[in-house]
Amino acid sequence: MQRTNFGEMACSIARALDVIGEPWSPLILRDVWVGFSRFEQIQADLGISRKVLTERLNHLVEQGVLDKKAYDQRPRYEYVLTEKGTELIDLLLVMKGWGDKWCAGDAGPPVLYRHHTCGEISDVDLRCTHCGHPMHANDIDVLPGPGAAR
Repeated sequence: MQRTNFGEMACSIARALDVIGEPWSPLILRDVWVGFSRFEQIQADLGISRKVLTERLNHLVEQGVLDKKAYDQRPRYEYVLTEKGTELIDLLLVMKGWGDKWCAGDAGPPVLYRHHTCGEISDVDLRCTHCGHPMHANDIDVLPGPGAAR
């Protein structure tokens, strides 16, 4: 099945989806972030087929989100987040907050995050980079940017 190329659209959301829009990709990034760095670890945790995992890992490496580093002579690789990939984790933290609020059910969130700086359990909060106030969908106007389609 031919995949739509969102990377050519004049939309940063579409371009981001071109990198991580396939459903396994965010879960692979989550696994690498929490410490599953080897193919076998990721495959066992997700229950994903070897073929699909290989394709997704190769795509994430090609996109500059993951680096792979050989760890023995076969060759076998460990996967690590690049700077670009680490910034994508911030997006996953926002998704986690939404999932906790709307999908966790009566049991509550399956995972909690402790902030290194203050030691408290916390959630991500979107804020304006200029004034520091909360910034959500109803608080903004969408304007054309320098890269907008003509």
